[in-house]
Amino acid sequence: MAGPIKHKALINVDMGEGYGNWVIGPDNDLLPLIDHANIACGFHASDPLIMMETVRNCIKHGVKIGAHPGLPDLQGFGRREMKLSADELTAITVYQVGALKGFLDREGVALHHVKPHGMLYGMCCRDYETAKAVFLGIPRGVPVFGLAGTCMEQAAKDLEMEFIAEFYADVKYDADGRVVVERKKGGWKTEDVRSRVMQQLETSSGIYFLNANNCLSPAAMLKKKEFAKP
Repeated sequence: MAGPIKHKALINVDMGEGYGNWVIGPDNDLLPLIDHANIACGFHASDPLIMMETVRNCIKHGVKIGAHPGLPDLQGFGRREMKLSADELTAITVYQVGALKGFLDREGVALHHVKPHGMLYGMCCRDYETAKAVFLGIPRGVPVFGLAGTCMEQAAKDLEMEFIAEFYADVKYDADGRVVVERKKGGWKTEDVRSRVMQQLETSSGIYFLNANNCLSPAAMLKKKEFAKP
């Protein structure tokens, strides 16, 4: 039986998701409050300058950096399902992770993890072959963040990759425990977030990661971090 989490719950947030002159999310305000950043790699959001700036800002705050590859869907923010072959899924992952790694190499920083974005994440959760194809595009030895008990975890196990399970404080789950990928996301009440986090911390085992993507307020993010203390 799963028991309460005995380790610190770490917070990871998707970042660098603007494009050109458009800014998405208060990245700079959130960086002092988080542990890991999943940086967009140009397919669903971001561009070279944003990636470079986000990497440097993460380094300044001691935040570990992961790649956040998505489907090639800027207009839909990577939240619309697409039919791609296994080779295409592997190739778009190699392409995006490689792009971010280029910036990390220039700064002398290692790639900490990879976490698929949006609909690609959802597709990996429910379809084993999709998850396997995506994971084949990840450099050996780099962990993957994902949802426990899904095809993501099984594919990672079969490929002998380190799998780090996370849960979401402010994302809906369906009846089967899978993340619901919404085209547009609304805000959550602080008390609802608190209830969700406390329930997860009390009933889950191992080290889990709080994803706080919908938090547009640094104050709300700080409260989430308080909830996650051991």
